[in-house]
Amino acid sequence: MGRLNRAWLGFLVLGGILAVASATVTHPVSRSKGRSFIRHKVNASNMSGEVYVVDRFAAEILTGKLTTVFLPMVYIFVFVVGLPSNAMALWVFFLRTTKRHPAVIYMVNLALADLLFVIWFPLKIAYHINGNNWVYGEGLCKVLVGFFYGNMYCSILFMTCLSVQRYWVIVNPILHSRKKSEIALVISVAIWVLILLGTIPLYLTDQTVYISNLNITTCHDVLPQALLAHDMYHYFLSLAIGVFLFPAVLTAVAYVLMIKTLNASIMDANIGKKRKRAIRLIIIVLSMYLICFLPSNIVLLVHYSQIKNRGVSDTYAAYITLLCLSTLNSCIDPFIYYFVSKDFRDNLKNALLCRSVRTTKRMQVSLSSNRYPRKSPSYSSSSNTTKSTY
Repeated sequence: MGRLNRAWLGFLVLGGILAVASATVTHPVSRSKGRSFIRHKVNASNMSGEVYVVDRFAAEILTGKLTTVFLPMVYIFVFVVGLPSNAMALWVFFLRTTKRHPAVIYMVNLALADLLFVIWFPLKIAYHINGNNWVYGEGLCKVLVGFFYGNMYCSILFMTCLSVQRYWVIVNPILHSRKKSEIALVISVAIWVLILLGTIPLYLTDQTVYISNLNITTCHDVLPQALLAHDMYHYFLSLAIGVFLFPAVLTAVAYVLMIKTLNASIMDANIGKKRKRAIRLIIIVLSMYLICFLPSNIVLLVHYSQIKNRGVSDTYAAYITLLCLSTLNSCIDPFIYYFVSKDFRDNLKNALLCRSVRTTKRMQVSLSSNRYPRKSPSYSSSSNTTKSTY
């Protein structure tokens, strides 16, 4: 936890430095308003079509090292770590894991969401390295923006489901596993449908615009002022409250009740292991909320509240920095699978050691027979009943 706190403090300091640095280049009169910069239409009689420009502050950010160096460096790290780790997790879940517990179902969906998210990163990396110049068309820009925000809230919802499921297993350990799995499948489908419907407004909005004074085409970085102050304000406010705040409170309540239940059964010999697994889950999920989700959503609310009430916001640099750091959840999620699930750990180790599924089963049978020698038939029958490790 000491390293975690130091890392989190470093992120905050870095975000603060970047915000202050960006604020110093702000012109007293020409200040950008909103999550995205405001485009200004230019009436040029010698040019065909509509021409847009941005002010000096927006130009400084769009051409500065924050967006052309720091952001792509973070995205490259997330892509290099997140792509293979989540692909490996899905491979283990689909080809090495035979148990289909609710926790497995939620983790499979979480890994799938992360994988669908990071595969688009090469386009975003190229966009920032190329001076925030989008050359892949309006359609791909909308897809990138939709997956970007969709992944954040999809991860929050599946993380909440996993946390509530862990608490439910502790309280109701004898509930039929098949019934729980069916419920988990229904909930997972509902989450995907909710996220798909929730990102539709992003697909209905034009996300690209050509900036004549910079000779670049931006993707989601420059939008009309009316759209920012009204439609986007209500849209992101609804997401922050409904798909972040409520699940975060539900997750916190589940953890409090989980620890309370475990403390009430402290005399049970098996509680020690359950307690360790619960603490691991709490630490990892708490780290993800503190690093990835909480800062970006708080600044998002502050940002759009300033736009709505004052028409001016100077937190753009801090927001895009924290939004970039929120993508680190795609790197943290695989650690949840490893530390929370014993089955995942065992299957991953066997896969990395190139052990086939048949060899692994033989080793498990041999280990079980050596662990319980000379037992009565009735005892052997009961000992073969597999307990959930999720």
